[in-house]
Amino acid sequence: MKKWLTATLMIAVLLVAGCSKDAGGVTTENSTLQNVAKNKKLVIGMSPGYFPFDMKDPNGDFVGYDVDTANAIGEWLKVDVEYKQFTFDGLVPALQTGEIDMILAGMTIRGDRALVVSFSNPYYKTGQALMVPAKDTSTKSWEELDVKGKKIAVGIGTTGALLAKDLFKNAEIMDFEEFPSAATAMAQGQADAVLYDEPAIAVWKLRNGDQVRAVEGLISSENLGIAVKKNDIETILWLNSFLANYIDSPAELASRNKWFETSDWLNEVVEE
Repeated sequence: MKKWLTATLMIAVLLVAGCSKDAGGVTTENSTLQNVAKNKKLVIGMSPGYFPFDMKDPNGDFVGYDVDTANAIGEWLKVDVEYKQFTFDGLVPALQTGEIDMILAGMTIRGDRALVVSFSNPYYKTGQALMVPAKDTSTKSWEELDVKGKKIAVGIGTTGALLAKDLFKNAEIMDFEEFPSAATAMAQGQADAVLYDEPAIAVWKLRNGDQVRAVEGLISSENLGIAVKKNDIETILWLNSFLANYIDSPAELASRNKWFETSDWLNEVVEE
């Protein structure tokens, strides 16, 4: 199966590379894939603090499910992988200016983002969830919090932030740079709830025991993708071939099991 996929990818790339630019404006000149091969280095943009996708250990090294995925990409391309840290809303500008080659940071595939970047096929499915203090034993849905005087904490630039601003017409939306900051603000009584991706909320609950409670059910369902420069079709074709091989492989299953099914690693990471 891998040989068939590789052969198919090579044919597709050769067809695309036959002309430098097609009628739709798609170009393969100086694609990310070509630049990475030339530089022998892949630069990944991340926003640590999104558990268990993008984190740092006490030594300052990047760890998490996205890091395992990025390292696997580097192995396939036979290049070194370098990580650069940004606030979440700073990732797309960094990609557009060439400061990074790809964004692998738990980024939801969305129509507005697809206007400025190109996404790979989904590599993980998740959704938005609501977290409240444990002392709040009555809230069962987001609608109950949509009243004047209530405050909802979100990560600026995230899908959760956009969703919150669309859903909540009466409650106040509070923007924070990262999820840990939003969750900490709630713990300190500055907010009544946090709206964020379900995996991050599940891990936060593991770390904070009986101090928080996840409201049952997802508010939305989403697909996460790898972002590259707009219309970089050669790199997207390669990434899709990589993901078709990597997802559900022994390496990916081991990574998924470590970060999503166990909690031993919680003491080995730090909050940003």
